Amino acid sequence: MRKKLSSYTFLIFIVLGSCMTGSEDEDLSPVYEDYLVLMAIDESSIDNGNEPNNFSETDVNDQIAAVGQRTQLKFFKDNVGKTIDLHTGQVGDEGWFTLKNIPNRWVNAGPIDNGAKNYLIPGPGLGAPNIDNDREVLLDEIPLVTPMRATGLKMLVGSKVLAVVYDGDINVNYSPLEGNLQGANLGLVAFEVIEIKTNTAGSDSDLPVVTIKILNVDSISQFGIVLFSNAPEPQSSSVPKDINPPASVDLPVFVLAN
Repeated sequence: MRKKLSSYTFLIFIVLGSCMTGSEDEDLSPVYEDYLVLMAIDESSIDNGNEPNNFSETDVNDQIAAVGQRTQLKFFKDNVGKTIDLHTGQVGDEGWFTLKNIPNRWVNAGPIDNGAKNYLIPGPGLGAPNIDNDREVLLDEIPLVTPMRATGLKMLVGSKVLAVVYDGDINVNYSPLEGNLQGANLGLVAFEVIEIKTNTAGSDSDLPVVTIKILNVDSISQFGIVLFSNAPEPQSSSVPKDINPPASVDLPVFVLAN
């Protein structure tokens, strides 16, 4: 059974989250309703022409793609409440990535003392125009940017997600696991994860199809931002070949993003 926090309690958690580190964050498991799991999604999942939706360029903001773009994708803004399927890429070319660590440099970048929200604004070095430095200087070599395969996706069923959508591929390295979050963005999307199912029409490396219910980014700005701290971490670009959602999975562990 889902637990829901009162508005007053969750406001306290949001305030605390602004000064917590990854190891000190409040454990928000089991699942709570008034939160958003912070993720990044790339062109392997959301792009113009992608199956199964065949989005147009304007549907996904392709005509205004830019570093630091944080406008809600037009299709999502126009179809709040609609249920759609999204593909999630292939093993080694995943489309969904969860952030498990907020670097201190994101917190220090400003304009506020919460690194996750500075990424979403975006702040200096995180996509905002910056006269003195590269506007993306803080977006490379980010620890624990974790590609999502079948087990991790299944763990997200029932969760709400807020994702920055990229106009290209998100690249990760293994041993240690880290990601490059530089590149042009299409904007933001928010949704609830409804169902995960095997992509039976795909190849033997295709990751699952995810059924989502679209949420309005503008109406959930008061929600807390959390990290999916126990998302499974692939050993390499090919191992494990985790393409079929298991019958049962561990409960997800969410911690407040600092």
